[in-house]
Amino acid sequence: MHLRHLWLKDFRSYESVDLELTSGLCAILGSNGVGKSNLLEAVAYLALLESFRGAPTEAMIRTAAPQAVVRGEVFEDHRDQLIEAELLRTGRNRVLVNKQRLSRNSDLTSALRVSVFSPDDLELVKGGPSGRRGYLDQLLVTLDSKHHGVRAEFDKALKQRNALLKQTRGKLDAAAKFTLEVWDTKLVENGERLATLRAELIEQLGPLVRQAYTDVASDRAATALRYEAPWRGKGLQAALHELRQDEIRRGVTLVGPHRDDVYLELNSMPARTHASQGEQRSIALALRLAGHRLVHQVTGSAPVLLLDDVFSELDPLRSTALLRSLPNGQTLLSTASGLPPEVDASQQIHLAAGTLRIPTVGQ
Repeated sequence: MHLRHLWLKDFRSYESVDLELTSGLCAILGSNGVGKSNLLEAVAYLALLESFRGAPTEAMIRTAAPQAVVRGEVFEDHRDQLIEAELLRTGRNRVLVNKQRLSRNSDLTSALRVSVFSPDDLELVKGGPSGRRGYLDQLLVTLDSKHHGVRAEFDKALKQRNALLKQTRGKLDAAAKFTLEVWDTKLVENGERLATLRAELIEQLGPLVRQAYTDVASDRAATALRYEAPWRGKGLQAALHELRQDEIRRGVTLVGPHRDDVYLELNSMPARTHASQGEQRSIALALRLAGHRLVHQVTGSAPVLLLDDVFSELDPLRSTALLRSLPNGQTLLSTASGLPPEVDASQQIHLAAGTLRIPTVGQ
């Protein structure tokens, strides 16, 4: 998979961009604050329809502009696909693939897949469970777009069930009991399926994370990851029944995939509390690289790899190890510190005050 061309209009700091991109390693160079991450964010938006930096739509539209446009031409399997996204300050954003309106956001995975590593990914190790659950669920959709429906149906059942529990105000009459059982059935069906998908994904990721950590850290420290869902031993239906009175009293669903976690381990110790900052960053990067490699194995096509300011998060040894172990395919890498001399990028884009310069051969 290769992003051949990127066009931007009024996206972030850019009034207009018309950029041809090569395959292989493309380095985006420039000092802090000149818009390097904005380019990567635009590319990721075409695949995810959201900012990997957690920004709302209006933050991605240039100041004073009514809308932003991001367009990308993607080459895969001997054909080009055009993705066009219009970001609006008010109303619903619009997305076209080959001039056809996108019916479901998850359908974008067949047009463009990306793997993103950013400085915020340290939270995959240090942060709370929601970030780790989100990592798994996004990877599941990238592997197969139909998995989006499982999570969507679970979220719908959870929302309705929580609303009903809140409405009971601690007392469950016959009508509410019947309705609660209906939502229990939907929650259990989709919750069990979602947890199984996550647990199976963890099994696939385990050896890939171990290898990626060794590649990045130049260290054979033992890594392990485990899906933690204490309710799975008895089943979600039984777990809900056990906690029903507490849930009615508190007005919220207390057990299920929305409260599960991923346990990360380094040398038989919890990575969240016992790994050093450098080790934690290496684990976070290993998770992203492992997911990238798994998608390549399953789909037969490597996603576009986006590495945002990665050298600022790694020491020189780990930075060099990362560059030596970059997977085949297209990588867009932003850095303010320049490239190590031994790195041969197929393309360099230099940014200064929002302007782009691509040196010709010999410069």
